[in-house]
Amino acid sequence: MIKEELFKRISIDPKVCFGKPCIRGTRVWVSLIVDNIAAGVSEDETLAAYPSLTKEDIRAALAYAAELTHDRYVPLVSESPHEIQA
Repeated sequence: MIKEELFKRISIDPKVCFGKPCIRGTRVWVSLIVDNIAAGVSEDETLAAYPSLTKEDIRAALAYAAELTHDRYVPLVSESPHEIQA
């Protein structure tokens, strides 16, 4: 599935979830999906917890998050003075 098709699964509506990016037709935030994946929650566990989601929805959330990091970033505070920050 190409990126444009995946992005059609994302909805941003100020009247739904305060305008946070969600999976279209749900109130499941993209950030919730990405946070779960980053925390080590498996795709199958995420799908079981949110039965309205599909594997393509998870891919769409990850593609959307990746797209955001192409031109923007959030500076991270280094815990070690020897770590290099981008």
